[in-house]
Amino acid sequence: MSRILLAPMEGLADALLRGVLTRIGGYDWGICEFVRVSGNVLPAKTFERICPELLNGGVTAAGTPMRVQLLGSDPYLMAENARRLMSLKPAGVDLNFGCPAPTVNRHRGGAALLGEPELLYQIASAVRAVVSLSTPFTAKMRLGINDTSRAVDCAQALQAAGIDELIVHGRTKLDGYRPPARWDWIATVRAALTIPLIANGEVWTLADFARCQQETGCADIMLGRGAIADPLLARRVRGDAVGGWAEINEGLAAYWLGVRRQVVAAHAGGRLKQWLALLRRNYPQAETLYQRVRPLSEAVAIDALLVEAGVLDGLPVVVA
Repeated sequence: MSRILLAPMEGLADALLRGVLTRIGGYDWGICEFVRVSGNVLPAKTFERICPELLNGGVTAAGTPMRVQLLGSDPYLMAENARRLMSLKPAGVDLNFGCPAPTVNRHRGGAALLGEPELLYQIASAVRAVVSLSTPFTAKMRLGINDTSRAVDCAQALQAAGIDELIVHGRTKLDGYRPPARWDWIATVRAALTIPLIANGEVWTLADFARCQQETGCADIMLGRGAIADPLLARRVRGDAVGGWAEINEGLAAYWLGVRRQVVAAHAGGRLKQWLALLRRNYPQAETLYQRVRPLSEAVAIDALLVEAGVLDGLPVVVA
């Protein structure tokens, strides 16, 4: 059976949404948003804020393991932060060499390091030295900065440094999120490694999942935006019975109630609109709801609309 994993998505798949998606189910494990490592060893509360699953044995409320991702360019600081992280007993440790965000890349983080396989080796080696062999240790990378010429070099450097598995997003930094994903290049990288490789990028449907497996040669697939656009996709892949929009509706209610408990009112609506904007790719009900929510800025107005639309269905709203 293939493993299906939930991707780290900065600014999108926060702990609240991870909780909802993993409760809907179908995932073997996932990775949280990245922890940025810069000039110091971070306190435990920083790791726990970004990955509150650490306070629950490293798993979501539904029991799905959530690994913690580190992003940075200094081998020593990455290792020392990994050491601090290990004291919190994470479900796993992942290294971010894939983020294409300009603000991250300007500070030598994420995909900006893909022109320096030697540095990738130094970072991963330093972290490997402090991560116990019983703790899963992975890395996630793109195919390069502007082209794919060093993709194999980077992957082999990470393998040599001792990671257990590699996740490859089939785009370069320059590609951003523009389709298509270069699944053929994921296959090229996989053929150059002896450790398992997990494919990621542009899997939105059952047909995409099957084609990605075929073209990359990877049994295991990491779902990103496709998981948010169709929260039932992982279970569809497994052949499980799914509840359609009614099940999505329950997830929306749980998410909004969580947002209202934890997020200031001024930002709450943006979270919901962001998810609905992706859901409408697959669900006409989401399109209808999105068009009604879009002009609203006040969280209390959105509360009232969701009650009227039957999303909350009498569930009490608790304000942060």
